[in-house]
Amino acid sequence: MIKAGIIGATGYAGGELVRILLGHPEVEVVWYGSKSYIEQKYADVYQNMFRLVEDVCREDDLEALAEEADVIFTATPQGYLAGILNENILSKTKVIDLSADYRIKDVDIYEAWYQIKHKSPQLIPEAVYGLCERNREQIKEARLVANPGCYPTCSFLSIYPLAARGYIDLSTLIIDAKSGTSGAGRGAKTDNLFCEVNENIKAYGVASHRHTPEMEEQLGIAAGEKVTLNFTPHLVPMNRGILITAYASLKEGVTTEQVRSAYEKEYEKERFLRLLPEGVCPQTKWVEGSNYVDVNAVCDSRTNRVIMMGAMDNLVKGAAGQAVQNMNLMFGLPEDLGLSLVPMFP
Repeated sequence: MIKAGIIGATGYAGGELVRILLGHPEVEVVWYGSKSYIEQKYADVYQNMFRLVEDVCREDDLEALAEEADVIFTATPQGYLAGILNENILSKTKVIDLSADYRIKDVDIYEAWYQIKHKSPQLIPEAVYGLCERNREQIKEARLVANPGCYPTCSFLSIYPLAARGYIDLSTLIIDAKSGTSGAGRGAKTDNLFCEVNENIKAYGVASHRHTPEMEEQLGIAAGEKVTLNFTPHLVPMNRGILITAYASLKEGVTTEQVRSAYEKEYEKERFLRLLPEGVCPQTKWVEGSNYVDVNAVCDSRTNRVIMMGAMDNLVKGAAGQAVQNMNLMFGLPEDLGLSLVPMFP
């Protein structure tokens, strides 16, 4: 059995990690870390775990956890892991970080967008960007995996087949995104109160959202060119889900058939990527609670643009599910083990 520890186990992503790992046949959770609930029973924090988890929450002691766990998941704020991770810890255990600390390879860009000093930049080159559909072989050999952000995961997977083939003009790329409120975390914030969110939709982080450089870097790697894009996220009154609608101009001569074929060839063997039938648009309700990403694209001959669409659960494929997918690869297990989560409806 793989012994797993979770730092940040009482946040939304951490709670989803617990839910998924409890159903994983090869994993035992040995550490439920939570700075806010030390010595309190985990099931008192999340009552859905009553009689399923008897453990109490423990402090965030990564050095001690490294002695007990084969893999550590860190579902923590930006800057936390970078401030304490070291070679001694990595020599004893594998680490999958759900924050942005090791996603961006250029430390200056990270510090500019996140407004914090990176305290372990020497580890950035080693960290593997944990988008399984792109970096499987590197993930298998990794000690440190940077789990991708939720918006970048859905955006990249919606756009990648066309970007990688040079079918779109990436200088025209615009990404419009909608997310449920769980994407903002479990902390108490006025903007996330029921009366603030209910019956409302709003843009936020306009021209400044911190996931922008992550998207630009990864799409740039895929396309082999520098990418600068517009990204605008919106908060919608639902618990879970992300919907991406991305727009770009098609390169001259690219046909609807080529666009469809690009998605078919790229995703026909992918376990968690579902290319929908022509004319069917992705919806968040059909992926809720699962590790699936539903994608599709529509060509607009009138404007010579393509509309690329994707939907996924931000807490599963956008966080915990993808982290478990990465763990499976790192330990030589079937990639989908413990992740056969059928989407919930209603």
